[in-house]
Amino acid sequence: MEVLLNIQSFHFTDKPGRRHALAVGAVLTWVSLTNPTPPSFAAESKKGFLPVTDQKDGYEFLYPFGWQEVSIEGQDKVFKDVIEPLETVSVNLVPTSKQDMRDLGSPQEVAEVLIKKVLAPASQKTKLVEAKEHEVDGKTYYTFEFLAKAPNYTRHGLSAIAIGNGKFYTLTTGANERRWGKMKDKLNTIIDSFKVINV
Repeated sequence: MEVLLNIQSFHFTDKPGRRHALAVGAVLTWVSLTNPTPPSFAAESKKGFLPVTDQKDGYEFLYPFGWQEVSIEGQDKVFKDVIEPLETVSVNLVPTSKQDMRDLGSPQEVAEVLIKKVLAPASQKTKLVEAKEHEVDGKTYYTFEFLAKAPNYTRHGLSAIAIGNGKFYTLTTGANERRWGKMKDKLNTIIDSFKVINV
């Protein structure tokens, strides 16, 4: 699993609380709403969401209106809710020589490795809820749902992963477990909107 060993280079952690929200606010960058997006993708935009299209790295997705872009080392793109710091979406990519997701293993196998090695700190207890495979325009995607339990909170996460353009893509979103009921539809919209585009 060559690509899974390489993805350990971006470790993703969240620390809840007012102090973290203030720190995130300090590094907010202005999101330009005037960037042109391809009409085909803009047409797929849903009410309450904004589109992101990265023509250089080859991916697109939707994120909830009101979330702000932040710069986090090791992440290609990150958007966060400034009030609820566990409500985020991030995209990571690493080079790979693999051509298809199935070359790495089943959805469950790949999800387990990612959750334990990348998406949650080693100190957190994790649980894979569900993992599945689907195809969009002939490209294989794995999506999965997981829980990461810290001493003072539990993060309920969703991820979509794919291979294309010589890269392994991981899009991850989530929320505090206490807000899962309110946020799950929005978070599933983010996951469902993720697409790798040829560049």
